[in-house]
Parts: sequence; structure tokens; C-alpha cells
Amino acid sequence: MRSLEREGTLKDEMRGMVRQDQAQKRILLMGTVVLALFLAIMGGCSGLPKNVANCPMTPTPPSDLTIVPAASEPPPAALCGFPLEISSPGNGASVQAPVPVVAVATPPDPVYTVRVYVDNFAVLYTPSTIVNQLLWMPNGAHTIEVVAEDTAGYIATTSMQVNVVGQLPGALNLQDSPQWVSCSAVIVHTTCAAGLGVAVSTLTLHQQTPSLDGSAAKFTLAGKHAYSNELYWTPIGGGSYPQHFNYDLWFYIDHGDRPQSLEFDVNQAFGGSRWTWGTQCDFNDSHRWNIWDPLGGVWKPIPIPCNHFPSNTWIHMVWTL
Repeated sequence: MRSLEREGTLKDEMRGMVRQDQAQKRILLMGTVVLALFLAIMGGCSGLPKNVANCPMTPTPPSDLTIVPAASEPPPAALCGFPLEISSPGNGASVQAPVPVVAVATPPDPVYTVRVYVDNFAVLYTPSTIVNQLLWMPNGAHTIEVVAEDTAGYIATTSMQVNVVGQLPGALNLQDSPQWVSCSAVIVHTTCAAGLGVAVSTLTLHQQTPSLDGSAAKFTLAGKHAYSNELYWTPIGGGSYPQHFNYDLWFYIDHGDRPQSLEFDVNQAFGGSRWTWGTQCDFNDSHRWNIWDPLGGVWKPIPIPCNHFPSNTWIHMVWTL
């Protein structure tokens, strides 16, 4: 009986070892499947992104990330591109200009430049991975192409076709744009708004009060220095097609006697050149409207008076170029 019991126990132990061995094989197999899936998700070996792991060459990264070079025209070809998608408008869509264009780039390294081209001409630059802008185009068929380059030198491209069938009045409700950007004294080691210090400034969108339509943009300015500036702007792609501008806005100042000046600008850039139409109401110095002289790099007063605006009052400004 004891020997039979031992034999039964031995057989049971052997069966247990076989089952354990089979389980280990299954676990090993499952682990192999999980690893394979993980590599498939990553797209390459050693955890490298797919565009890097499968690239037959090593790109040359930008030599100076603080400098944005002039746009290449026609746009450059892709170089081991990463995910880049235009989500709006749809390919082949019939649209009205200005056309809202939305695109997203997902580079493995930080983004360096993102440019939008219309018919091989650069019309928009942004340092962001997200494009959400308006593009002006004449009626007819056009090709929109987005080119993104990351700091490692990899380039992604994507393009689509649209048919412009009409023209809208212009870019409306810019106060609600999510693309506002700003700078104070300097930007990327270059003078921006100048002044004697760095301002403390905020922008809050969709303010219900005070507001004329229930959705105003609120700008605040403060700081430790008596003379500090903040410059806000929102880019609108257009290239050379827009030729006449009508800058129409309402603004409201809670303490009208505190600003030294208020500046209102329109910039147009294409083909490697920039044109600036700058004005400022100089409250405390010349008490006149000033016009920016881009060649001399100075403000020049013109014989139109400009004094402090009244507090808590909506001011309507229309500027025609």
C-alpha cells in the first residue's frame, strides 16, 4: 500500500511538473506575444519610433534652433516622416475663403517648424504642432500642404485638394481665437515688445462681462517695472492673396489713464519678406498717433492727436489699409 501510495504521489508530482512546464511555456508564449505587440505599437526595435527605426539615413538637425530659416519653395520632400494629419477641411471639399485649416503633427522630438503651403507657396509658419488657422485663397482648385520638421531633422508632409467656391467677408471674431501668442521684452534672445522689464500679463477668452456680444478677450498688464510691455498677436495665414485690410475692433480699458501707449499692428509676410503696418496711440509723450517706420526702426508721430481714452467705455476703432 505504501509503495502504491508513493507511486501515486510520484505520478501526481510528475503530472504537476508537466502542467507547470506547460504553464511556463504558455506564459513565455504570452509574454512573446505581448512583447511583439509592444514593438508593433512602438513601430521599431529598441523602443525607437517607427520613422527613426526604419529610416535609411540620419538626417541633419537644424544648426541653430533660435533661428527660423526662410521657407523653402516649393516645399521640401518628406524625410522619414512622423504622423501628420489635416483633419479639416476634407480632401476634395468645396469651401469658402478664408478656409479654416486644422492639422496636427506628432513628431518624436520637439517640433522645430510647421509650415502651410498653398499651391507650393508658403503662407503660414507656426512653432506649434497644432495648426488651426484661416487661409485666404482665390476661387478655384488649390493644393494645401503642411510640412513639419522636428529638432532632429525629420520631416513629415501631407497634402490635400480643395475647391474654393466663394469669398467670405473676412476673419471675424478674432477675440475668440485659440491661437493668440504673446511676448514681453524679448523673444528667443531677440527684442520683442522692448521696455525696461518683463511684464506680468494674462489673456482670458470668452468673457461675458464687460462684453458687447457675450464673448470678449480680457488682457491684463502688470509688473514690477514702471515701463514694461506685452505684445499679443494671432497669426492668420494668407500669403500674398489679401491686398486690402480693414481692421475693425472695439476695446475697453478699465483704467484709461494708466497705459503709456496702445499699439495696433497688421503684419503680412510671404516670400521671405515681412510688411508691418504699425500704429500706436502715444498718450504720455507726443500725445499723437505714431506710425512705425520699419526702415529706421522708430515710431514717427503724425499730426493726429491721441490722448488717454476714457475709462470703462467701449471705443470703436476702424483702420483701413
